[in-house]
Amino acid sequence: MNIKNTLFVFCLLFCMNHMAQQPLTRVLFILDASNSMNSPWDSGTRMRVAKDYLSSSIEKLREVDNLEIALRVYGHQSPITSNFQDCSDTKLEVPFSKGNIDKIKSKIKFLEAQGATPIARSLEAAAEDFPDTNARNVIILITDGLESCDNDPCEVAKKLKDKGVNVTPFVIGVGMDLSYLEKFNCIGTYLEASTSVSFKNTLSKVIEKALINTTTQVNLNDIQLNPTETNVSMLFYKSGTKELKYTFVHTINRYGNPDTLIIDPSISYDLVVNTIPKIIKPRIKLKQHVHNTIEVNAPQGFIEFKGTNKSKLNVLCRVTESANDQTINVQKISSQDKYIVGHYNVEILTLPRIYMKANVKQGKTSVLTIKSPGNLIYQFSNELSAQLFVVDSKDDLNWVCNFNPNKKSGEFILQPGIYKVVYRGLTNKSSANTQEKNFKIASNKTTNIKI
Repeated sequence: MNIKNTLFVFCLLFCMNHMAQQPLTRVLFILDASNSMNSPWDSGTRMRVAKDYLSSSIEKLREVDNLEIALRVYGHQSPITSNFQDCSDTKLEVPFSKGNIDKIKSKIKFLEAQGATPIARSLEAAAEDFPDTNARNVIILITDGLESCDNDPCEVAKKLKDKGVNVTPFVIGVGMDLSYLEKFNCIGTYLEASTSVSFKNTLSKVIEKALINTTTQVNLNDIQLNPTETNVSMLFYKSGTKELKYTFVHTINRYGNPDTLIIDPSISYDLVVNTIPKIIKPRIKLKQHVHNTIEVNAPQGFIEFKGTNKSKLNVLCRVTESANDQTINVQKISSQDKYIVGHYNVEILTLPRIYMKANVKQGKTSVLTIKSPGNLIYQFSNELSAQLFVVDSKDDLNWVCNFNPNKKSGEFILQPGIYKVVYRGLTNKSSANTQEKNFKIASNKTTNIKI
């Protein structure tokens, strides 16, 4: 038998004939009770975790309408030895019926893991467990690894498809080396969980998917309309309200596709994608019983702020859209953030203020460089009414800041340039006593003035 490191959950959706608007759904749980399920996992064993979470999950199904469930187990009847494994060790323990949840929970409680892993034979036998095809028939397989007998689960899945049965599995891979999950590509996609808690959450999502049978993906499209943008939070609100229904961080799965989401298709949604600036897509209506794709154009690039001469500038940079003056982000020097493609205005909160423009292009970085500042140290012999101006390239004076009239000394960190102090002594009562003093600020140098 293969030594297995990982816990899987396969949800094989057998979508047969459609009955009424709300057809009967039958869910067959297949539980792995092979010997490897005795391996430690978190605070218990794989078997203990699987039994506990399966029992709690089916308890939540007690009040669900139009639902029947059943339980098949393998590996629990014949112990595996060094020279023997029973590849026919699979049994329908609790068949489909209404009101059988207590029977299933009781059966689960006393199960012991000890045998082989005949996954293919269990899947093949499970096809006969369903009373008819006049319902939506679902198989959820909980197992910690690969087939240990000679049969091939992929071949079984192929035969089912050849018979006209649509097989759509969900695999939850848990644990250490997940590289061999590629062996299940023939069956379908999968989800990963690294802990027993994440397994619990993912199992709940698989069951929800089995009941709702509606899936969604959000394509965050780049400038070429390819869904390559990702790693941003998405908020689904009930349409026209502030009632938050779902929160997801957009993810590209290991196949390079946007991850599949399971959300209730019975209501409409307003989607908020928290890019910079955020994107709002209102009035989204999902189609039931199919896979939905929500297209959002979100091409992005970067804005990066740098200081010269490796100086550490402790200033903030305010970013606004070119169309309005509302702040959409505040960055620090030596930082990089992602923005929707477009034109932006930037205000660097230095003394004096620096105003720049950034043109963000798809996948590119717009680098804005800020000169290193210098220091101004001032000393006044008397209390002054004084203001500081910077002289621009046209010799115009632009106000920078006011001096505190109650302070005779102090310091400013200023951008390089030519400056002028315009002042008058507070005790002087004539405007004719107004005076000026010019000085220069250079990067990484200190300028002292005395008045």
